Amino acid sequence: MQLLKDRILRDGKNLGGGILKVDGFINHQVDPVLMDACGQEFARLFAGVGATRVLTAEISGIAPAVMAARYLNLPVVYARKSKPITMPNTVYLTVAPSHTKGHMVELIVSPEYLPRGEKVLIIDDFLASGSTIQGLVRLVQAAGADLVGIGTLVEKSFEGGRELLAPLGVPVVSLVTITNMDNQQITFLDD
Repeated sequence: MQLLKDRILRDGKNLGGGILKVDGFINHQVDPVLMDACGQEFARLFAGVGATRVLTAEISGIAPAVMAARYLNLPVVYARKSKPITMPNTVYLTVAPSHTKGHMVELIVSPEYLPRGEKVLIIDDFLASGSTIQGLVRLVQAAGADLVGIGTLVEKSFEGGRELLAPLGVPVVSLVTITNMDNQQITFLDD
């Protein structure tokens, strides 16, 4: 998606160690026009998978997931990283390593919002090692729901996440794919 690629090149920063700083438009301050365009593209790409619900992780996945769900006319569920008192005692819970936080984080979903038999489309901001998305997949499986697709804004293909997800047998779509971040550069798949 050229619009997202251009924005990364203009405002993204390669911080080294595989960290791409995009918090000025994706995951701290959000550009709603950009997220709207990304949501439309996800909706176009996943129109035929039969999703009944969109699942993401708190907090960075919420903006693209909400916009995709808007155009797919579906509810969004986000896995929380801490359990509020309003959530029931029995929950779906898994842990996943956070690349940017440097430690394990919990992913928690109430069974009330991820019922058995749902057809779940996962939308998140990044596909890197695949660990967070794999955690979301475990929540889908624990709920007895069916995974129908995975979409991410940015894939860092050099971290191997796509290979981890391949055995799931569902479409995995990234709006842009970065193949290399060595020497402070950002190289895209189509460069």
